Amino acid sequence: MTSEVSTPIALIGGGVMGEALIHGMLRQGLCQPSDITVGEPMAERRQTLTQTLGVRACAENAEAVRGAPIVLLAVKPQVLGQAMASLAGRVRTDALVLSIVAGATLETLRRGLGIEAIVRAMPNTPGQIGQGISVWTATPAVAEGQRAQAKAILGALGREVYVEKEEDIDMATALSGSGPAYVFLFIEALIEAGVWMGFARPIAEELALQTVIGSALYMRETGLHPAILRNRVTSPGGTTAEALQVLEEGAFRATVARAVMAAFLKARRLGETKKL
Repeated sequence: MTSEVSTPIALIGGGVMGEALIHGMLRQGLCQPSDITVGEPMAERRQTLTQTLGVRACAENAEAVRGAPIVLLAVKPQVLGQAMASLAGRVRTDALVLSIVAGATLETLRRGLGIEAIVRAMPNTPGQIGQGISVWTATPAVAEGQRAQAKAILGALGREVYVEKEEDIDMATALSGSGPAYVFLFIEALIEAGVWMGFARPIAEELALQTVIGSALYMRETGLHPAILRNRVTSPGGTTAEALQVLEEGAFRATVARAVMAAFLKARRLGETKKL
């Protein structure tokens, strides 16, 4: 197999999203398990990753990045400073660093690691099953070939969107990064409404889940604006119109907009606190 990404690949942080990156790259045939070394402090996680995925794992980040032309940074934001301290001066100066650390700006990463070629990305949790969306941007030092490799790695999680402005990453954090939680809450509300009406919970769950999945796929397949599709479902004076009127009276749209804006402002504040 001809690899589409440079190897070996170092992954710093073997948590849920780090594991999702491994799954995605292996699923898409971008590399082999033997090409990946994970820097992970927890022995239990190292054992799990090596046994289930066949990758190499070690406790020291400096060992994981030795000679790697690609370094994937997937640690929790609260340990970013410690992780960068362990990597400073250890990463190849010509390496590509791809970070999915929430709130960590390009400048924070550049100063903390001493590396110029950095990609900052915001994936979301459906990436764990290859159905996510990642929004990313890059420093000017990221070469065309490195951009193609970053695109391939993030594409292994699902879809990916490149943005020119780093500020857009905070907006993506609020919309698509946190977005699954909004959808889960809506599904939960639908289920509870079904149970309240009298459905058994398993039936309510099946109806709500498939309705959301089918509606999203239908919109993507047709390519039509959601307002057009909504109007097609809504008969004048019918049950759907009655339900939508209640949602509008409850300021459904405005509440969603305020929630997303609150997440955006929080992401921006977190970004400020991550600056070194």
